Amino acid sequence: MFIFGYGSLINAASRELTGQTGRAFPAIAHGFKRSWGKIDSSYILSPLVVSQAEGSTNGVLIEIAEQDLSEFDRREAGYRRVEIPGNCLELIEETKINKPVWIYVKDDACIPCPEQPIVQTYVDTVLAGCLTVSDEFTRHFIDNTEGWHHHFENDRRAPRYTRMAGVSDEHRSEIDRILSGVITA
Repeated sequence: MFIFGYGSLINAASRELTGQTGRAFPAIAHGFKRSWGKIDSSYILSPLVVSQAEGSTNGVLIEIAEQDLSEFDRREAGYRRVEIPGNCLELIEETKINKPVWIYVKDDACIPCPEQPIVQTYVDTVLAGCLTVSDEFTRHFIDNTEGWHHHFENDRRAPRYTRMAGVSDEHRSEIDRILSGVITA
């Protein structure tokens, strides 16, 4: 089976903190809209959320064994796992999918606030993953994610995101360049 990762799961190093995965390759899920949003009061930051709505969300299809699904369900606590219909997937690479593809959605997320902001270390983890795919993939991610204007905190000196992984100094420099003009906080 596959999970469609559209946030921190795009980053291979972040995925590895949860469990074993097989191949991962870029794709676009149509009929899903990505934004920044609060999950519930137990979160200390506002992660990315996807709702079933008009839009297109890029991410990676991650192959996992069925017995490992519960580990990813635990990681994505507060979300609801739904199957993506095959006609809603656009594969960026020439690949055949013959297994179910799951995505974690949150239809009623609230907007980020000072207590649960968008945090730089989460953004860094996600965008470092995007950059390993391509610049075009990264641009699609930024352009098709709503809510960049919400409360933002640069937490690089005191990280709030516990699964920060796979982010180098080169990534940070590139991320800062890419996001100049996107984040106004």
